[in-house]
Amino acid sequence: MNRSPARVRIAPSPTGDPHVGTAYVALFNWTHARQTGGQFLLRIDDTDRTRYQAESEDKIYRALHWLGIDWDEGPDKGGPHQPYRQSERCDLYQQRATQMIESGSAYRCFCSQDRLSQLREQQKQDKARLGYDGTCRDLDTEESSARAAAGEAHVVRLRTPEDGETRFTDQIRGEIVVDNCEIDDQVLVKTDGYPTYHLANVVDDIEFGITHVLRAEEWLISTPKHVLIYAALEQPLPLFIHVPLLRNVDKSKISKRKNPVSLEWFREQGFLREALLNFLALMGWSPPDEEEVFDLQRFEEAFRIEDISTGAPVFDMVKLDWLNGMHIRRLDPGALADRLEQEGFLPEGASRHQVEQILPLVTERMVRLCEFTDRTRWFFTEPEPPAREDLIPKKGTAESSNEALQAAARGLAELKPFDKSSIESCLNSILESNQWKKPLLFMPLRFALTSRKDSPELIDVIEVLGQDTVLSRLDRAISVLAGTQ
Repeated sequence: MNRSPARVRIAPSPTGDPHVGTAYVALFNWTHARQTGGQFLLRIDDTDRTRYQAESEDKIYRALHWLGIDWDEGPDKGGPHQPYRQSERCDLYQQRATQMIESGSAYRCFCSQDRLSQLREQQKQDKARLGYDGTCRDLDTEESSARAAAGEAHVVRLRTPEDGETRFTDQIRGEIVVDNCEIDDQVLVKTDGYPTYHLANVVDDIEFGITHVLRAEEWLISTPKHVLIYAALEQPLPLFIHVPLLRNVDKSKISKRKNPVSLEWFREQGFLREALLNFLALMGWSPPDEEEVFDLQRFEEAFRIEDISTGAPVFDMVKLDWLNGMHIRRLDPGALADRLEQEGFLPEGASRHQVEQILPLVTERMVRLCEFTDRTRWFFTEPEPPAREDLIPKKGTAESSNEALQAAARGLAELKPFDKSSIESCLNSILESNQWKKPLLFMPLRFALTSRKDSPELIDVIEVLGQDTVLSRLDRAISVLAGTQ
């Protein structure tokens, strides 16, 4: 494929929370632009005014910035082709629609919504192909202009050729041929004067000099209409690349009913940007070395548009969790502490020194950043007292547990220095001198200090908690066994 500088874009609609599919398509566009020394544009497609949400645009910016995907031109940055919001470009779309009407490649349609609804119902009953029946295609030009000038409600439709074929090439799927009789007379301008996606998309891609239209596979069916609009406006086609749709486990198109899709959700759950981008890259592409864990720099070095898959990738949350855990373990404690702090996952009262001490003890089991607080809260604040039964091992008694905790308290109180080596020697000495099996000492000790069954290695826990805290919690647990707590 031609490696000359590419101008590419994404064009999300501000109709809700930013979608993971936006990040997926943005990743491939952004990477191709960076590889070729080109430009990556952000355009806001806000012509669907019934679903428009003002706050959604800012959410899109925040989500993409969080992922580390930046753009060269856009509504917030400006550029040589501003404005970059479609709602601010309606005059241009009207001009192009008028141009198409005058050339005969589009026409005004005055059919009411009631008539169109009745037509659709009749077509369903007759099991006929759904679509506009062309009632207004052959209206006299003067009559059409006069009715529009008089203020009669109308839309503008594409005049699709009644015979022949429309052809275009998808760079990863090859030549696509569609019979023109299968292409409907698409609405280009709505009754409110706003363009539909089809007209605005093509006009803007022409005006912005877009060289590669890299978008989701769901737009493949619309591309023949776009090809006809390019031809009507006498403009060359860009290169088309349609990446496979993200799928639920049941192979249906990914949707919030079956899968999380909001980029804000992934951030709030503690997914690392590196892991999410790594995962999204694997949804449409396979690394040549088959190494599944990689960073953005490695992806940029290896990615080629022609290697994009045409399969149906499954958005597998189990795999994403695995990848996130792998990327968590790639970060050193300082860098990981930074992320926890930036994303708001540090427990209240936690000091930076404590966090960096504790991270090596818990990262092997961490899958998401949000787990850090739950896994480590008891390090920073005293947990609820352990249940009495939890302090008694399976083959032990309240008396044996009390004896074990008393022995541990006496031994640990005398330690100087209070470090891993001396703690380990102390506990081993207690086991040997009493001829106890490890669970009789370690199980009540673990519950006494953490009030939980799962925790990092006990020796590490004791060292990090520190002598004073350990002795205080042992004293509390002894009181629980005695029934005085």
